[in-house]
Amino acid sequence: MGYVVLALLLIVGAAAAVAVQRRQGGRAEPVVPVAVPLSPAIPEPGPRPESESESGARVEAERWVERLGAGPAGIDAAGDKAAVQALADATERYRAAKEELAAGRYDTAARTAVEGLHYVRAARTALRLDPGPVLPGLGTPAVTARDGRVILDERTYTVSNRWRDGVTPYYYAGGIVAGRRVPGGWYSSPWWNPALAVA
Repeated sequence: MGYVVLALLLIVGAAAAVAVQRRQGGRAEPVVPVAVPLSPAIPEPGPRPESESESGARVEAERWVERLGAGPAGIDAAGDKAAVQALADATERYRAAKEELAAGRYDTAARTAVEGLHYVRAARTALRLDPGPVLPGLGTPAVTARDGRVILDERTYTVSNRWRDGVTPYYYAGGIVAGRRVPGGWYSSPWWNPALAVA
């Protein structure tokens, strides 16, 4: 658009110069160079348009973030320590996913939102509610044994694929800690709080 305006200005200027020259009877006056300020009407280049794949990734991420935003609605943790912590973790993932979405990092936003939904599901399970629909995995192994043990930093933790009051009350969605894949599931203590701060 800006180049079209500039070209039109040059054409109009050239036509005006020819008309003035003809009125003067063909006498050519000396040409004095004049500085022409750039037009403020020339628009700055804006953001490039989204490709179809970027648009699809954005829509998918928005869908997961919206779903996470509505996930904790109506859940009353009722003083249940595991549910309160899981809902706090879900809320933190919601905030982080919204930031990633605003920054245009759609894959990270979608993954963060799905992780938050796993925490909502954990809160519902701890409260003995229907956990809701099955969610996509996070790329980490799930606890498949009925009960098991995990050793992290030379400490042994009990882990289970189900919530058990007093035995495995803490939920971890799974992830990579200190370069090692750690399965998602219910743990005997919240070992990931200090571990994630170090990792």
